Amino acid sequence: MNNIFIIGVGLIGGSFALDIKALHPECKVFGIDTTEAHLEEALQLGVIDEKANFEDLNKAEIVIIAIPVDATLEVLPKVLDHISDDTIVFDVGSTKEDICEKVRNHPKRRNYLAVHPIAGTEHSGPKAAIHGLYKNKTNIICEVEETAFKLQEKALKLFSDLGMRIRYMNPKAHDKHIAYVSHLSHISAFMLGKTVIDKERNERDIFDMAGSGFASTVRLAKSSPAMWTPIFKQNKANVIETLDEYIDNLKHFKQLMEDNDFEAVYNEMEKTNHIKDILNGIQ
Repeated sequence: MNNIFIIGVGLIGGSFALDIKALHPECKVFGIDTTEAHLEEALQLGVIDEKANFEDLNKAEIVIIAIPVDATLEVLPKVLDHISDDTIVFDVGSTKEDICEKVRNHPKRRNYLAVHPIAGTEHSGPKAAIHGLYKNKTNIICEVEETAFKLQEKALKLFSDLGMRIRYMNPKAHDKHIAYVSHLSHISAFMLGKTVIDKERNERDIFDMAGSGFASTVRLAKSSPAMWTPIFKQNKANVIETLDEYIDNLKHFKQLMEDNDFEAVYNEMEKTNHIKDILNGIQ
């Protein structure tokens, strides 16, 4: 493996860079980013070997696009315009339908693989990049049949070497399901954080009482709004549908309490305990 180009040298792109460099010490990792400070930091940390620009992409073997999904809509066609016929390009965005549609008729659509690794933390920037982020994580691939077979093989070997599990889905199903298991949980964390912050204005000691349960529940509220606002925009219909269902469940729970039906409250929570078995299966 030779020249790897990372567009967006933060947590996701940077973690790919670190693991690829560990697997293939001989390869050279180039970074492209709109924030010069991120490129300098990535260089200093050894996440990338050299800064680059789009005109350099003709020498790329693999291009990884790890930027917000709205920017990916604009950048992906530009990347495909600059690469050689032997280059595989994949993005790592949390939405897939709009992105796949954007390049459906591009002359080099065969060079693109739509990818979503289910991995990450609430941190951002090059300093957030970590080794082993993708080990034992699920990697969803959409429209694999649209990508040239020999280029598929190159990407799939990389994912296998990183220890990832592969799942295939169509873009529409991906966006619907991910709204439930990822996008909704981020909204819930943001709004829980907002609720507590609003209350904290009047009760300064509320955070003194916040334990590990609160910290783990609200952790996702530390995520980057610059990344998540475009995700909610692109997946708006699915996210609104999941919010409607979530709000209905909250209202139902509230009504049970107002009715003093705590047996039903207990039963609701007991049924939901089944989530432990589901999550254990994922692990």
